[in-house]
Amino acid sequence: MTIKKSILLKTIVIVITVIFCLFAMLFLSQRAKVKTIRISHSLDASHPIHKSLEYFAETVEKESGNTLKVLVYPSSQLGSDRETVELMQMGIISLGICSAGPLESFVPDMKIFGVPYLFRDKEHMYQVLDGQIGKRLLSAGEKFGLKGLCFLDAGARSFYTCHKMVNTPEDLKGMKIRVMKTNMCIRTIEAMGACPTPINFGELYTALQQGVVDGAENNPPSFYTSRHYEVCKYYSLDEHLRIPDVLLISKIVWNGLLNKDKQILLKASKLTVEYQRKLWSEFEGYSLEEVKKAGVEVIYPGKKDFIALVKPLWQEFKGTETGEMIKEIQAID
Repeated sequence: MTIKKSILLKTIVIVITVIFCLFAMLFLSQRAKVKTIRISHSLDASHPIHKSLEYFAETVEKESGNTLKVLVYPSSQLGSDRETVELMQMGIISLGICSAGPLESFVPDMKIFGVPYLFRDKEHMYQVLDGQIGKRLLSAGEKFGLKGLCFLDAGARSFYTCHKMVNTPEDLKGMKIRVMKTNMCIRTIEAMGACPTPINFGELYTALQQGVVDGAENNPPSFYTSRHYEVCKYYSLDEHLRIPDVLLISKIVWNGLLNKDKQILLKASKLTVEYQRKLWSEFEGYSLEEVKKAGVEVIYPGKKDFIALVKPLWQEFKGTETGEMIKEIQAID
């Protein structure tokens, strides 16, 4: 009887051990199937771009049945915009958001977005981005190790200044204005009569406080979430540039994905564009109201004189691929 009990106990222990091992193997197998994707960007966690990336992450995880795990890192936690792009080219970071402005240093075709007053309005820009031109531009980075998934609305860039309002280009003369470090952004501000001063966005608040620059230019959500309105009390909505953000994926990472995972990312990107445009529009209005409450005077200057000063920059592209693209964009109703 004792021997039988001993054998029974041993059998039970063996069965339990086998079951435990099977569950452990299943658990490890499931974990091994989960691929983690990291997205890097430089904006604050309260910014609509970050919230849109959270939506993208949720969509990817849901569509993949949680076999794809997406982690979003805001506020340059994984590096500056430039560092993020370089790390994507090496396959170290999976995805990143970068403004199409500085992206021209890596993907030359993106310089089209630096042409001032290229788009008549937001709807015109959407038509371009959603059409064949947008598709060509998203694929232009593939030979440089970067695949564009979609464009995200980053609004229109306008001037905000500390001590002097801008009603006309004449008001900009002699003012030091922070700009993105791109050739066309610098040329545009010069053409308007100001002194362009490239400064890292993360260092701009202090530069404004200390008088290193007299102002900057950006969209309403960035003006609000960066808290630059605490220093700059004039916001002139001349809307001289509409430069979208680009959601990029490392070509190395993309090539290593299963086809079904690629389709999930493409679908999530498309859904995120729709979500982000609605979110951006709402937050843009909210941002303007909040900065007004904080004492900022919002000015709506006539654009005619600003356009006249920068239009000669268009002529410099005559006979080039960029010049042909300008014509193509202008022909879109």
